[in-house]
Amino acid sequence: MAKTRLSFVLALASALGFSAQAAVSEELTVATFVPPQHHSNTVMFKWFGEELEKRSGGSLTMKLFPAGQLGAGPVQQYKRAVEGVADITFGVSAYTPALFPKTMLMIPPGKAANSHEATERLLAVFDKYLADEYTDVKVIGLTTAAGIGIAATRDVSTMEGLKGAKVVPYAALTTPIIEAMGAVPVQMPVTEMYTGLSTGTIDGTYSTFNNMTPPWNFWDVASHFVTNVPVQHAVVFVVMNRERYEALSPEHRAIIDDLAGEAASFKLAESFDVADQESLAMMNETKGKNYKLVEVSPDERARMDAAVAEGMKAVFAEYASRGIDNAEEIYNAINQ
Repeated sequence: MAKTRLSFVLALASALGFSAQAAVSEELTVATFVPPQHHSNTVMFKWFGEELEKRSGGSLTMKLFPAGQLGAGPVQQYKRAVEGVADITFGVSAYTPALFPKTMLMIPPGKAANSHEATERLLAVFDKYLADEYTDVKVIGLTTAAGIGIAATRDVSTMEGLKGAKVVPYAALTTPIIEAMGAVPVQMPVTEMYTGLSTGTIDGTYSTFNNMTPPWNFWDVASHFVTNVPVQHAVVFVVMNRERYEALSPEHRAIIDDLAGEAASFKLAESFDVADQESLAMMNETKGKNYKLVEVSPDERARMDAAVAEGMKAVFAEYASRGIDNAEEIYNAINQ
């Protein structure tokens, strides 16, 4: 009887201890270099934070630190996650291309025309081709900012207009493509492009519609926004410090697992695509801005596509020189 009672007491204590452990409150820090009003914050991270709190009964929450509050600039975002400067970070893979050579093959023009389509293609090849580039972190989501146009201070809607133009691509990887199109590639982070266009340091930059309107405001310094160009895709990641993730309770890890992957990736894609739709509407409705919307003609687009195909040969050769012999295979898998 005494043994039975002791067993009951121990079992009760164990149950109470487990419940207490499961109920421990956790707050995840989220670092992003974009301003508070950026759509990734108002759509994706708003959703993510609400889901964490709702599914955990308030025991798992997040706190957003926008505009580089946990470290200035976009370049070190992945490192900040790996080193635990923040629990979760939002960043652009092309700012540290040496870490993501295979992921970078999502950037060149292919079959995806927007962020949702690009996300479908990214996720379809992730496990087979890309997962080994993210072993240091827990991946929450991956998508792209689809560079569906070129914001420029001159008309670059023809191959002749592109000739000699200083254009910022979405990654140094696409240098052979930009050169094949006749332009001069210039590397520059998005945070410096407004000034680059304003001062003439660059003549144009691959861009989303959202870059033209607030918070980026390229429409104040660009005279043209050229559409129907071969689309480039800036790969965007949301990743979590692996040790922080593994230290969470099983219940909290399960919540994150459920939100990560497709759910978070497509929510992030939604934030980019909807922002582009809203910005295009704003561009059509807003008066007093001194720029033109110009669409590349079918004939000129065919010439640009031929240049892209020629440039990709140099891209694949450069990959092979670095020992990545299956670059063309990965690119074709993304764009099958």
